[in-house]
Amino acid sequence: MPLEDDFLGRGWGFPPSFGPTASPKGVVMAAGLTDIEQSLQILLTTRLGERILAPDFGCDVHDSVFEPLNATLEARLKDLVQTAILYYEPRIDPLNVTAEQPPETPGLLLLTVEFRVRSTNSRHNFVYPFYLQEGTELGISGAGGLAVDPGF
Repeated sequence: MPLEDDFLGRGWGFPPSFGPTASPKGVVMAAGLTDIEQSLQILLTTRLGERILAPDFGCDVHDSVFEPLNATLEARLKDLVQTAILYYEPRIDPLNVTAEQPPETPGLLLLTVEFRVRSTNSRHNFVYPFYLQEGTELGISGAGGLAVDPGF
């Protein structure tokens, strides 16, 4: 294990998994930058109030689903992400949060977090794909109902 992993932290991998090649307890572990990125993934996908013993943990970006993408929404999402990181990820300093909507994928908003790891002073980024619109492949039948596979 590199020296960097020792002071950046080590924890359970996300999603949790178990296996014979894992640590002595059978839990797959994550360390270093991987652990930080997995921590950011957990932080940004957890809704406020979702954890009973830590109701303030998380980031309410999901309340913005179906909102029109404009400067107000972009500023709100940036603030939510930066605030969540400041409170719950002490290993990094958020430098910049940007929101970009790729033209080839309508309904997708890429939240890019540029951050500095405090202990190593190294810069990295993390991209969180946030979907503004529901993405299903359900068809609509001519009668106004959902298209159903006749094989069922």
